[in-house]
Amino acid sequence: MDPSATIDLDKIVRSAAGSKARFIPRFVIRWLERFIHLDFINSYLIEGRTGVDFCEGVIEKVGVTISVEGLENLPADGRPATFVSNHPLGAIDGVTLGAIIGKAYDGHVKYLVRELLMNLKGLAPLCIGINKFGAQSRDLPQQIDEAFHSDNHIIMFPAGICSRLIDGQIHDLPWGKAFVQRSVESRRDVVPVHFIGENSPRFYRVAKWCKRLGIKFNFAMLFLPDEMYRSRGRHYTVRFGQPIPYQTFDNSRRPAEWAQWVQDEVYKL
Repeated sequence: MDPSATIDLDKIVRSAAGSKARFIPRFVIRWLERFIHLDFINSYLIEGRTGVDFCEGVIEKVGVTISVEGLENLPADGRPATFVSNHPLGAIDGVTLGAIIGKAYDGHVKYLVRELLMNLKGLAPLCIGINKFGAQSRDLPQQIDEAFHSDNHIIMFPAGICSRLIDGQIHDLPWGKAFVQRSVESRRDVVPVHFIGENSPRFYRVAKWCKRLGIKFNFAMLFLPDEMYRSRGRHYTVRFGQPIPYQTFDNSRRPAEWAQWVQDEVYKL
């Protein structure tokens, strides 16, 4: 047991709020703790599991089942790769890929994630935190460069945020091009991954209204812990496609166009 691994939401929120922390009523924090099922989350975190074991434990704790297709497509030549996936769920999809890929490669995996997730002590060893809300760490570019030139496999969700309901379909927003550029620079093949699943209709309604109202803050993100809690007992499917050689990404298309092409290939899986 590791009590230090649990989340102190009051401390995190007030630290993020800085000088405005004194204006946040305690009852708001208590409501948020209930809304994200903090007791449920901390009942797992106190176990003190870390790394790939942490990821496997989350799946067990939530009680979801996973079907995996295309395991034969995982590179076996010893060269690290970049795994890129759609992002339909925002929590279970992330830890599932960490569990599958991490187990296949003896823990040699790294995520590029929102810095907020670095508060999860058990997951942090696998992560490079990217600050979506404030100033980036000065050494972040170096950390990313070192990760791509290490022997770790990289897991990325190039959309940056969870999938949205677009024209009646659950689909990622356009993918960022960084994974193409970084993979070419480090001579990593790219493995496309399709995670099949979706959040509740409520999640997509919230995201839609935020867009309509012009709210720039990703308010729907606050619903993700509850979405994970609601996913108890569900079944998901993960499909790994054939690796795409990094030489594929030549000058015939711009990096952003190659990123779109890979995204399209993911949804064909």
